[in-house]
Amino acid sequence: MTTEMQEIAITEEKPLLPGQSDTVKDAEIAARILLDQGQEHRVETPHGVLHVTVHGAGNARRPAILTFHDVGMDSKSCFSTLFKFEEMQEIVKNFTVVHVDAPGQEDGAAIYPAGYQYASMDQVSEMLPAVLQYFNFRTIIGVGVGAGAYILSKFTLSNPDAVEGLVLINVDTNARGWMDWAAQKVCDMYPKMTSTEEMSANTELIQTHRERISKAPNLINIELFWKSYQGRRDLNIERNNTFKCPVMLVVGDQAPYEEAAVECNSKLDPTTTSFLKMADAGGMPQLTQPSKLTEAFKYFIQGMGYMASSCMTRLSRSRTTSLSSSFSMEGSRSRSRTLSQGSQGGQLPPSPSHTMEVSC
Repeated sequence: MTTEMQEIAITEEKPLLPGQSDTVKDAEIAARILLDQGQEHRVETPHGVLHVTVHGAGNARRPAILTFHDVGMDSKSCFSTLFKFEEMQEIVKNFTVVHVDAPGQEDGAAIYPAGYQYASMDQVSEMLPAVLQYFNFRTIIGVGVGAGAYILSKFTLSNPDAVEGLVLINVDTNARGWMDWAAQKVCDMYPKMTSTEEMSANTELIQTHRERISKAPNLINIELFWKSYQGRRDLNIERNNTFKCPVMLVVGDQAPYEEAAVECNSKLDPTTTSFLKMADAGGMPQLTQPSKLTEAFKYFIQGMGYMASSCMTRLSRSRTTSLSSSFSMEGSRSRSRTLSQGSQGGQLPPSPSHTMEVSC
């Protein structure tokens, strides 16, 4: 007993060693950096291994936000601008965010050998249930861009109970040939395929993306992913064969994807679908207009019954922004919201429109 009391006394009176407080601070900083970078995992699936990065612990009673990137990008280059945006942090701190990289697309991925049979779009979508099972996620809110939007659409049609909501940016659910923008993003070896409108509207962004692709060490892997996307099948979405969850379609004004997004919107249930056409957004609105997309995403989540007390700030202050949307779900989650000039984010009369036109 005496020995134990002496040890306690020594511990209490022992002064901090020089530099010890700095060590504690360094550990705290390292922990914050680790949280910001996310925890990386390699998840085994029936069709290969997926690289997955998880941010935050979120709320176990809420769905995880699961993202899937476009061709020519990885999860970091596709979504970092959006999810690190200041006003997005209100959402991030309330949900677990999961970024999934398509096979072989993550930074540092091993190069596939010649003749490698890359997974089809159907097979990539079939990998996602293993991700949910690995992290014990019951449901997700999917956020996909381009090829990622197609993959999440396919997953949702096959697993309707696992998806509470979908945000589809630049989606094309049809089995069409390549589009100018997708082809340009894969490799600058195809200059004739570059959209003139995109070049004139987003010269700096396109040049940056081109340089990244041209210098990418896994260019072979990128090309395999692109070819897989070009070989996609028509999802055959119709009013009687559509998503069971709320959907927000997003496309940049005058972007090559606009026609495909409009066609997709015409096939979805108008009572649970919102169409957001963003001005001055180009082909990648998550990179060029993170503020507007964040605000729309908050409304979308609120329409699902989450973050009801969240305040809308940036768009409500804009004098030239008009944002209208309607989301309806069963039971107490049914709601309709409209944000227009002079509004302060409160309850407003429902709008009959299911199209959001955002221009600033």
